[in-house]
Amino acid sequence: MRLNDRVFGLILLILAVVYGYEATKFPEPFGGQESVGPETFPILLSFLLGIGAIYMMVKPDPNAKWPALSMLIELAIVCVVLMGFAWAIEPVGFIPSAAVAVGFLSWRMGASLSKAAITGVATSVFIFVIFNKVLELALPAGILGF
Repeated sequence: MRLNDRVFGLILLILAVVYGYEATKFPEPFGGQESVGPETFPILLSFLLGIGAIYMMVKPDPNAKWPALSMLIELAIVCVVLMGFAWAIEPVGFIPSAAVAVGFLSWRMGASLSKAAITGVATSVFIFVIFNKVLELALPAGILGF
């Protein structure tokens, strides 16, 4: 499995470089260059992905095994939920779509329905406030309209 890890790490490193490069092409915001702009978080994510990819190539797992079918199904469900979140964020808004996504994923990780719902709502509101009020980076308000 060492070769698989190294090849996958190389693919992730290429993805990180392309992702970071494409993030630098975002248009400059309407008021001029800002210290935290639309490219900041994608570039940060590309650095983290690149570090993880390099680590995977340098120190591969010697005994890695494919997960069971049930785990692959769980991972597919997570991918579908995240794609649904990405689709719903514009028309529905950040808070409702993030609350549903985080709540559902929390529930799938073993939280009770009530705790998962509380986690989803609290997390989405907290992130919305941080981005909109503290960082002054607008997230879609959607149906809530604020």
